[in-house]
Amino acid sequence: MIVIIQIVNTGKDPMPRMSAAEKQKSHERILDAAARLFRERGIEATSVADVMREAGLTHGGFYRHFPSKQALVGEAFRHAAEGLLSTAETEAAPGGPARAAARARYVARYLSGEHVIDAGHGCPIAALGADIARDGGAARAEASRTLERMAAFLVPEVAGEGDRGLALTALLVGTVTLARMADRAELSARIVEAGRRAADILDKCPDDGSAKVG
Repeated sequence: MIVIIQIVNTGKDPMPRMSAAEKQKSHERILDAAARLFRERGIEATSVADVMREAGLTHGGFYRHFPSKQALVGEAFRHAAEGLLSTAETEAAPGGPARAAARARYVARYLSGEHVIDAGHGCPIAALGADIARDGGAARAEASRTLERMAAFLVPEVAGEGDRGLALTALLVGTVTLARMADRAELSARIVEAGRRAADILDKCPDDGSAKVG
């Protein structure tokens, strides 16, 4: 007995394409998930499948958005940095007292126990710096841009300021990195407090190196 199966072409795509708005929404979900998971677990310990699962999307859909995991890392780093810096920069835009207040709030939030504990929503430089230093790629360029952007926010580049912004950025990142590394809550808290005191001292030092501490 011969069975003839007729295939009818309905003209419909069996997998309808996403609209531009739907694709952008999915793209943002992937970036949100990746930015958090990379900061919480590290880049190597987080797979593309982990990210897509967290975003509530299928693994196969990843390549509609990114050509590789390395490309995702770079864009997720930028996404994380934008979320932390853009609000502070907007608050500081009027200049004068508004800038000083925005800067003080940023430093206080950065050097806090909450930031030490919540790596998944914190500074990507502090969370991923070691990973990026080893792997390089697009993420290293993004990290360098973020570092310079953070330094410029903390201390705008004006005559006589030199690298004070970079010094303060290094202090903030180093403090949080060491506080997370500590094996005891008491030691972690001491590191954060020491970082706060050092930030205050650095803030008051003239850039010509003439200040004496102690």
